[in-house]
Amino acid sequence: MKVAFVTDSGTGLSVKEVEALGCYSVPLQISYDDVSLLENEDINVDGVYKLMQEGKMLKTSLAPVGKIEELFTRLKDEGYEKIFAVPICSGLSGTIDAMQMVAKQVGIDFDYFDNHVTAMVEKYMVVRAKNLYEEGKTLDEIKVILSEICDTTNTLLIPNDLHHLKRGGRLTPLAATLGGLLKIKPILEINKKTNGKIDVLDKVRTMSRALDRTVEIMKKEILDGGTGYSITVAHVVAEEAGKGLIEKYQEVFPNAKYDLIKLVSVVGVHTGLGCLAVQYYKQL
Repeated sequence: MKVAFVTDSGTGLSVKEVEALGCYSVPLQISYDDVSLLENEDINVDGVYKLMQEGKMLKTSLAPVGKIEELFTRLKDEGYEKIFAVPICSGLSGTIDAMQMVAKQVGIDFDYFDNHVTAMVEKYMVVRAKNLYEEGKTLDEIKVILSEICDTTNTLLIPNDLHHLKRGGRLTPLAATLGGLLKIKPILEINKKTNGKIDVLDKVRTMSRALDRTVEIMKKEILDGGTGYSITVAHVVAEEAGKGLIEKYQEVFPNAKYDLIKLVSVVGVHTGLGCLAVQYYKQL
């Protein structure tokens, strides 16, 4: 069966960059005032951060249904019999539902895996799924492996404040009502346990303590000095702090693979300037 592996710009990549990896993608949307822009097509992450620094009130939304329909129709015309999608998680976006609806309209078989997050994990999973299929794994077998990866995955976020997250509705109701968190440093998490929604894991008084606390959390989950793990530190206009955080992690998890990136636009818009994040998973 000819299967197309599909994701979205939550990977941090453009449509062309994803296609270079043998997969397909649709762009999510960034909007402000009466302007709507396609992520990583009309505007890149630096452009988004610049708008944030200018004080623009940005919003995000799923890919235009027309873009999804255009892609799915093209894939069907190219002889693909099934689409397997690993997009941004359902806890953050309605992308999965939209893809299901469009696939039914277009008349192409559709399956998906909800990775309960986005960014580097989303990118890794869609490419891994494609490679596993080419190695002869069935889609059901692939979903089992992706689920095992998901079990090792966590994303911790340390925003400067919760104003952006509260405004965007990306916090769980409990977290959104804890107004006192605006005066301290919250540690947020998004993972399988939170069903892909951003929730409060802990709260401390200083940024230094918050960063130390992430190490304590990770030590309970990452064993063998990080062997087999990928650890990504992401930032929103806080590169030097991100570099320092990687150095801190390298002392504890010397065997892990590390990346320093700018936090993907569709997350950074909601976490705000100065946010630091760490995302980790075991490569299976």
